[in-house]
Amino acid sequence: VQLQASGGGLVQAGGSLRLSCAASGGTFSSWAMGWFRQAPGKERRFVAAIKWSNGRTYYADSVKGRFTISRDNAKNTVYLRMNSLTPEDTAVYYCAASSGGRYYFGYDYDYWGPGTLVTVSS
Repeated sequence: VQLQASGGGLVQAGGSLRLSCAASGGTFSSWAMGWFRQAPGKERRFVAAIKWSNGRTYYADSVKGRFTISRDNAKNTVYLRMNSLTPEDTAVYYCAASSGGRYYFGYDYDYWGPGTLVTVSS
C-alpha cells in the first residue's frame, strides 16, 4: 500500500487549503483513512478520519467546523478541506490508512504517507 499526500503550502490566516491523499496497492473498502499532523516540537496528533465503507467521519475538537474530510471512491483518494486556518494549524500533515478500521490513535494505522507541510502565516 502506498499513500501520497499533496496540497500543502503557505497560506495566510483565515485562508483555506485542500489536502489530497491518493491510495494505491490495496483494497480499501473496509479501511479507515485518517489525517494526522505534527507541529514543530510537538507530538503527532489526530486530525480527522473517514470510514471508507460508509463515509462516516470523525474529527478532533480543534478542527471541528473548520475541516472537512471526504473521499472519492473511484479515485481512491481522500481529501481534507481546511478552512479558517490559523497559525496554530501549521504542521506537517500526514495521511494514513488503517486496515482494521480503527481511527483515532497513530498505532491504529498500518500505512503512512510522507507528509505535506502546511504553513499558516499571521
